[in-house]
Amino acid sequence: MRLEGSYLLLDCGEGAQRQLSRYGLRVLKISHVFVTHLHGDHYFGLPGLITSMALYGRTEPLVIVGPPALESIIQVLITESDSVLPYELQYVQTQTESIKTVVETEQFKVVSVPLKHRVPCTGFLVQEKGPELKLNVDACVKYKVPVEQYDAIKLGADYHSQSQGLIPNNLLTSPAYKNRTYAYITDTIYDPEYLVPILQDADLLYHEATFLHERADRAAETFHSTALQAAQIAQASDVKRLMIGHFSARYNDAQSLIEEAQSVFLNTVEAVEGNCYNI
Repeated sequence: MRLEGSYLLLDCGEGAQRQLSRYGLRVLKISHVFVTHLHGDHYFGLPGLITSMALYGRTEPLVIVGPPALESIIQVLITESDSVLPYELQYVQTQTESIKTVVETEQFKVVSVPLKHRVPCTGFLVQEKGPELKLNVDACVKYKVPVEQYDAIKLGADYHSQSQGLIPNNLLTSPAYKNRTYAYITDTIYDPEYLVPILQDADLLYHEATFLHERADRAAETFHSTALQAAQIAQASDVKRLMIGHFSARYNDAQSLIEEAQSVFLNTVEAVEGNCYNI
């Protein structure tokens, strides 16, 4: 996920480096790696990525967010391979008891969302931060608003003038855009009562769709979801768009899964490697 010149990497399966290179994504621009859980298809590529970053001359810290055991796993591999990193690894532990803010910067916030899977697992909400109002400069000049008040006004503050009294925010701004949210929900049982309130109004929802609904029993047994269930979550959550992936290898292509999801939630797309999806 690209944000202001850097990348957030959500899960890092085997072959991640090859795919990043294939699509022209520079690994040194990755500022954060988020690992949902410790099944191999979600993190086996991370040790190699970490050591490759060292070979490429990385000096900036890398933030790794994931299950508590991930730090010790990475440390053992680094120690036993006699690897030396010229940069710092900063670990942030997820937990499965409650929703938790795991990273927050001036541009974005990432919240971990506990999921129900066979092993401890969390999804992530990437939430854009910043003013949602556009400053009306002419009005600010008219009401003699000091420049140092502009940032607060763009965030919704009124202006208190000693000579003119209260100047409401709506006289000084106009609507600009809504801060966007990307929801990454992978490896979870169908759980609408829990997930729907959390995912409400997300701009883009990635939701796993391992099976067609004819195999709903198998999905429940393995703590996964069907394409139909992913669409039902999207519809109930009023998300703008649904992207499905994590398909079982039993399916030669995704067409039947896409069609099943679209029968409930029309604005569904397939997560295709190498494609860019604007939010």
